[in-house]
Amino acid sequence: MCYNCGCEMPDEDHGFPANITDKSFEDAAKVTGQSAEEAKENTMKLLQKLKEEKE
Repeated sequence: MCYNCGCEMPDEDHGFPANITDKSFEDAAKVTGQSAEEAKENTMKLLQKLKEEKE
């Protein structure tokens, strides 16, 4: 979904490379030796933790 806008198109950056896409996770995962799925899982865990801390 360009994960940040909510369009639900995970590979679409809408012409703006700064939007978060599946490629963003793939690139980040390469740096740390993870799979893209591991990077997404770790991101989801952190976002959930931060959300809970704000509640």
